[in-house]
Amino acid sequence: MTGTAQEPRRLKRNFGLLAVLGTILVIAGVVGLVYTGLATLTSMLLFGWLLLIGGLVGLVHAVQSRGSDYFWLAVVVAALNIAAGVVVIRHPQGSAEALTLFAALLFLTGGLFRLVGSLAVRGPQFGWTLFQGAVGLLLGILVLGNWPESSRYVLGLFFSLWLLFDGLGLIAIGVGGRRVVTMVTEPGPGGPGDQGRVL
Repeated sequence: MTGTAQEPRRLKRNFGLLAVLGTILVIAGVVGLVYTGLATLTSMLLFGWLLLIGGLVGLVHAVQSRGSDYFWLAVVVAALNIAAGVVVIRHPQGSAEALTLFAALLFLTGGLFRLVGSLAVRGPQFGWTLFQGAVGLLLGILVLGNWPESSRYVLGLFFSLWLLFDGLGLIAIGVGGRRVVTMVTEPGPGGPGDQGRVL
């Protein structure tokens, strides 16, 4: 019974931690939106360290499985990740310019394909697909037209928006989860706590 009674408290605490983490992410996202240049540099350094650590872990795993058929492929992939991580960490601004150019080309090609596809097919989601294509094409043109200056804020803007919306989602899950646990565990009129009174 004691374990059963403590379970709702544990759930509430876990949902509360989710809400706190979401609040921290929201604050980081807002700060990143204010200081987009710093957010771009931070995101590039984080990306570089993730590549480097992932490459080192992959290399250790490849060495441990050196008798397998995919040993050399794993070594090559790990070496590429390590090299890319070192380059990004040592040259974050140049890496940001390259990734921004790549993102602009993705926006352009994705938007163009959506536009052409929506006009050719004219399916049930015609309006929404047309809107997505137009927005993607416009974003690609705006980023590419101001490149490389746009590399100073584009990646930081996307990174900050991701933090902001992810944090808002965690806050919603945490607050909503605590409310659900409270509604389920607290006795109310006609609830589990009143069954004894009826009898």
